Amino acid sequence: MTTDVHVRDLRYFAAVAEELHFTRAAERLYVSQPALSKQIRALERQLGVELFRRDRRSVTLTAAGTALLPHARRVLDAWTEGAAAVERARTAERGTLVVGMSTSPGRGGLLPAIRSRFTADHPGTVVRLRQVNWEDPTAGLADGDADVAFVWLPLPDQDRYAWTPVAEEPVHVALPEGHPLAARREVDFADLLDEPFLALPESAGPLRDHWLALDARAGRPPVIGAEIAGTEETYEALLAGLGVCLVARGNVPLLTLGGVVTRPVRGVPPAHYVLARRREDDHRPLVRAYTRACRLAVAGGAAHPEP
Repeated sequence: MTTDVHVRDLRYFAAVAEELHFTRAAERLYVSQPALSKQIRALERQLGVELFRRDRRSVTLTAAGTALLPHARRVLDAWTEGAAAVERARTAERGTLVVGMSTSPGRGGLLPAIRSRFTADHPGTVVRLRQVNWEDPTAGLADGDADVAFVWLPLPDQDRYAWTPVAEEPVHVALPEGHPLAARREVDFADLLDEPFLALPESAGPLRDHWLALDARAGRPPVIGAEIAGTEETYEALLAGLGVCLVARGNVPLLTLGGVVTRPVRGVPPAHYVLARRREDDHRPLVRAYTRACRLAVAGGAAHPEP
């Protein structure tokens, strides 16, 4: 059996094995179906076994294909981790720090305050901001696309990360201005239990649960009106009356653009905004320096605008 199988071949094999459909796998891989079929046949010739049984109506794994699949997945996962490690090393060599964020941390001029402190000590370093949607609550930390990230707690796999607190903010509810509760100055969370809520994607894990305030519902499941993965989607969903949502006070200006209002909510804990990093990166000079600059900026009041 030849051993010089390419990572691409394993990726193609895994996609077909998971979809059990050549056309869907080709669409997922952004290749043509004939090219995918040709590559799978070439892989089978290399390995000297049939990996799939095909007929006009179905695709199934053979015993050999079933045996190969978990090993192929491990190789692909290891390659992804290795590529991320190389990218982190390359970023360090270039003197570039990537700062992830899903919501701009405009709180009291925080970013300029951090930048001025950071660049005073590292004038040759390029700071690159990377916007990430809410499908990734770590804003790029989990897959290595960001070196540090401004995120909301809680995080999935939270033990992987350390963080510097940026802000603790009271929670408001955002709703269409014609909503009956918009006439109140404050809203009890108990009055929101039957309201449809806008929810983060399921990939957000515990952060989705947090913004649905599951701990304040006494076991009552939320009604999901729609899923949202960014600020613009949230605003449009609110205008369309698809649901209401909880929002930290510092993010209120992002949603109150006309047709949407917010009211303080009683009965839910405050939201915690942090600058997070992977614990394994605590030794990296640029990560340490940016974290220190953030801590000094917050201590100096940059993250605490007047209410």
